Amino acid sequence: MTNKHTAPPTWHTLDAQATLQQLASTPNGLDSAAAEYRLQQYGANRIQMAKPRSALQRFLSQFHNILIYILLAAAVSTALLEHWIDTGVILGVVLINALIGFIQEGKAESAINAIRQLLSPQASVRRDGRLIQMDAALLVPGDIVSLQSGDKVPADLRLLTVKDLRVDESLLTGESVPVDKHNRPVATDTPIAERSCMAWSGTLVTYGQASGVVTATGQATEIGHISTLLGKVEKLETPLMRQLARFGQQLTIAILLIAIATFLFGVLVHGDSPTDMLLAAVGLAVAAIPEGLPAIMTIALAIGVQRMAKRNAIIRLLPAVETLGSVTVICTDKTGTLTRNEMTVQNVVTASATISVSGVGYAPHGEFRNTGQSIQPEDCPVLLEIARAALLCNDAELHQTDGRWQVSGDPTEGALITLALKAGLEARQQQHLFPRTDVIPFESQHQLMASLHHDHAGHAFIYVKGAPERLLGMCQQQRQHDLDLPIASDFWETRIHWLADQGQRVLALAAKRVPPSKRELDFTDLQDGFTLLGLAGMIDPPGEAAFDAVAQCHAAGIRVQMITGDHAVTAQAIARSLNIAATEVFARATPEDKLLRVESLQASGEVIAMTGDGVNDAPALRRADVGIAMGKRGTEVAKEAAEIVLADDDFASITHAVEEGRTVHDNLKKAILFILPTSFGEALIVIAAVLAGYMLPITPVQILWINMVTTVTLALTLAVEPAETRVMQRPPRDPQEPLLSRMLMWRILFVSLIMLAGTFSLFVLALQSGASLETARTLAVNTVVLFQIFYLLTARYLTASVLNWQGLTGNPMIWWASALLLLLQMAFTYLPPMQALFHTAALATNHWLWIIAVASSVFLLIELEKWLVRLYAANK
Repeated sequence: MTNKHTAPPTWHTLDAQATLQQLASTPNGLDSAAAEYRLQQYGANRIQMAKPRSALQRFLSQFHNILIYILLAAAVSTALLEHWIDTGVILGVVLINALIGFIQEGKAESAINAIRQLLSPQASVRRDGRLIQMDAALLVPGDIVSLQSGDKVPADLRLLTVKDLRVDESLLTGESVPVDKHNRPVATDTPIAERSCMAWSGTLVTYGQASGVVTATGQATEIGHISTLLGKVEKLETPLMRQLARFGQQLTIAILLIAIATFLFGVLVHGDSPTDMLLAAVGLAVAAIPEGLPAIMTIALAIGVQRMAKRNAIIRLLPAVETLGSVTVICTDKTGTLTRNEMTVQNVVTASATISVSGVGYAPHGEFRNTGQSIQPEDCPVLLEIARAALLCNDAELHQTDGRWQVSGDPTEGALITLALKAGLEARQQQHLFPRTDVIPFESQHQLMASLHHDHAGHAFIYVKGAPERLLGMCQQQRQHDLDLPIASDFWETRIHWLADQGQRVLALAAKRVPPSKRELDFTDLQDGFTLLGLAGMIDPPGEAAFDAVAQCHAAGIRVQMITGDHAVTAQAIARSLNIAATEVFARATPEDKLLRVESLQASGEVIAMTGDGVNDAPALRRADVGIAMGKRGTEVAKEAAEIVLADDDFASITHAVEEGRTVHDNLKKAILFILPTSFGEALIVIAAVLAGYMLPITPVQILWINMVTTVTLALTLAVEPAETRVMQRPPRDPQEPLLSRMLMWRILFVSLIMLAGTFSLFVLALQSGASLETARTLAVNTVVLFQIFYLLTARYLTASVLNWQGLTGNPMIWWASALLLLLQMAFTYLPPMQALFHTAALATNHWLWIIAVASSVFLLIELEKWLVRLYAANK
């Protein structure tokens, strides 16, 4: 047999006998000794597990940030100088940020573990010449496995004997209907989805029986191959994470250079003591680092998570919220994503009419139309007869669970029952009126199913359904109105091709009267003498909201590509109905094809969202910038590989999520634009003091107080800003655009200079008027805080004025947060414990008047600047 380390034979190209020879097996299976030896050789039939990160590792990873390293260095510096309060506050800020990140990150990825759960726990195996039940983990290549309807295939099998076997392979290949299986070899280059002599591990037997020889177990199976592929896929950072990492590196270099220059300037030029200058350098570093930024980003993303959950998008990883806002291409699977994964009859063709059938899925609601006019089934006897044949020559059942119609049995038969119910037929009543006497079940080699019925008036007849080409050879007549006329084969061939070109699966239905004494069916009864009733064309249709959702994506500048394992004709039909261009459709795609497509688009600079529900989608879901799995029909593998799970399986929810993602990004930009001027303004204040030879206007611990309380109160209000108008009518932002545009950098510098001028002037004025250093510093701290309150009022809009009712009252959180911050500042200024901790002093009334007069200038100056920008834009 094949060595464990050599390339395996292409099992689908070998006949049954050759396969057994290659595997050194027989139809009676292996003996226990051989099976034990092979178990040692190949290992258990399980998917290998990757060791997840421990909670400690995840917690420590929160400190892996260059800005955090600077804060920790600042804490060490203050500890060496025995400024323990400063050290404690800095370390407290670092720890709070780490805890927020640790809690929000959640549990480690477990996609490979979910794949492992797909393996069947038990298998019917022939060992030592006897059929036994055993743990599927003990299967080895060469074992003979028996399959029955309802079984989960326990390993990859080359089928040896087949009796009417149909297997649901949608989770592996994307095929929307169960696949008919046989035991004949197929060509070497046959795609996996068409290797009908193979049964794949993890797929589900929906009908029939078979036996097969195990060709691969565990990691060597097709599902194992996907697991290996999934483990190799590198998860990309989100665009915002990449931008922030780059910004953090640049900011770190700038902070270090400026801090060193400030230290040297104070020591060498002013002759200040190294200890004082080290504290000044620490103060500069602490001031320039926006330590509140990670917290506000996490909170903004968490708020986005809550908003999306209300719109049926469950977020598993926080950064995915923002990434959705920059998506340029959505690569979507077809089955169960754009479509419902529920077969639906859309057309019924009779000898005199082509009737369209409305409604989707298994819900028995819809109407019949002929040439655009609504018709009643009772007025069209042939339609009613077709519906009765579809209902009676059928082994499936429909039932309603939690308000949703579901099928037990074959999806194609479920679609036929739904057709009959739409025509007004009731299953139990019809079965009572025309009880079944005998049946020939569907067999793939015969391509039909037949049932014998007797009514209570002594009549007997046979209904048959199956492949059109099979039934045309059995029919000499066709039903037209109430007459049976000679069959027009050319007409039917034309209509069959027309339905197939629409991507529909075509079934023919026929009837034959037999003597009342007929009680049993055999194939001699099916040779001829039938009357063709008509054709039923069915398809897995798009979801109700998919059309509008795709249109919204196009309006938002987002391309929609369909990447599916299904047939090209079917995929093109669905794409046409949704206005997806033919060039955006990729059919018969393997897991590797889907992954390569995602990687190719990413290499060209696109930001990719990949949707799907099957195991075959998992590697591409993981690689994509945003993986989106279906919550209802999606496999656990797909859900665990994705960042987002849609609770309602509706493609339309993706457009809602993109809208929320764009809103979150807008709000993050506003928060950054608010936080950075504070940090840079404080840094400029420290630099100005050193250059002018003054004591620091604000100490490092006071700087940390400002940064943290304003983040918790003021910056948080920007995270709950509502969506801007026409947010889904603008194109996606360029993923290569810098975090800060020239306009934003100018705004940050302008606000920072205003804060520097106002705060430093008041600090110097207070000292010159005889105030103590503590009072002057308290005055400076409150000036910075009031500057931020006034700046927040105008920061809601980048260029639009807020001097209107909506601008001032559109976000009431701003006023509540400002009131809370003023209360905190009263405690900071007047409470003795706070005065002892932060070295503050009480302020007089005239001090507050100075503060308000100076701090309000930022509101007036920024509104003036925005007016000039709008004026320039209008003239340009």
